[in-house]
Amino acid sequence: MSEPWTIRDAVGEDLPGIVAIYNQTIASREVTADLEPVSVAQRADWFAAHKPERHPLWVVERDGQLVGWLSYSAFHSRAAYDATAELSIYVDQSERGKGLGRDLLRRAIAHAPGIGLRNLVGLIFLHNRASLGLFETEGFARWGTLPEVAELDGIARSLVIVGRRITS
Repeated sequence: MSEPWTIRDAVGEDLPGIVAIYNQTIASREVTADLEPVSVAQRADWFAAHKPERHPLWVVERDGQLVGWLSYSAFHSRAAYDATAELSIYVDQSERGKGLGRDLLRRAIAHAPGIGLRNLVGLIFLHNRASLGLFETEGFARWGTLPEVAELDGIARSLVIVGRRITS
């Protein structure tokens, strides 16, 4: 049986859909530290920083509709961190719970050695149990916690750093 979705490198025309999916998550206060929706213009530099050969940005389509995305982002600007990337996964509310996030994460792990990565990290709010569970199921360990570093609607929230060493 074929997969119900197609995964490919993002192109410029995908940015509005990427932003729309991202903005769906803001109100939950579980996934991102943004408190207000972002615009396509605000995400243009972020989009431009993603190149398939080093920090890919993948989009997922189902029946011609954008339903999710995954990005590898530079973990830090200093060269000693070049073998580490931060992963972000966002899934349209209509596709959550159907295995798309897990599929994207597994593909990202498998793809990492081919683009020179030895470590993958995720930055996940401690109260986001679904994302923590997903990453932990795929072999990520808790590498650290930044206690109460964010404030969401007057509530102090902690950030967990999960990581996984990548072997070829």
